Amino acid sequence: MSARAIMGTSAVAAPFWEATKNKKLLLQWCARCERPIHYPREFCPHCLSTELSWRESAGHGTVYAVSVMHKPGNPMMAVRVPYAVVLVDLDDGVRLLSNVAGCKPEDVRVGMKVRVAWEELPEGRHLPVFEPAV
Repeated sequence: MSARAIMGTSAVAAPFWEATKNKKLLLQWCARCERPIHYPREFCPHCLSTELSWRESAGHGTVYAVSVMHKPGNPMMAVRVPYAVVLVDLDDGVRLLSNVAGCKPEDVRVGMKVRVAWEELPEGRHLPVFEPAV
């Protein structure tokens, strides 16, 4: 499977991934109900509107849940064990699944304030990960 297929660069998600080339975190927003949406979709999951736009997020949030992986769920992550998999509630109002870098995995805690950081990917893109907010 290609890196493109793994990273899910569908036509709907293309603006999200294109913005990562400049280390910008974009979220979809619904014009009808003014709610943020993540992951990228063709319609709003709240009101079913197709009137969607993109807005830049500051990338600040709070760890909602954490699991430290000592055995990788994906063989591609074997070189990283142990690592922290987190659900982050962004201040914008969406929850993202990601990783926390910049600290020991066992130091990541529910309620920890985090900010977006970037991991380089193929084709000039970057993967949004999180680091402790200081």
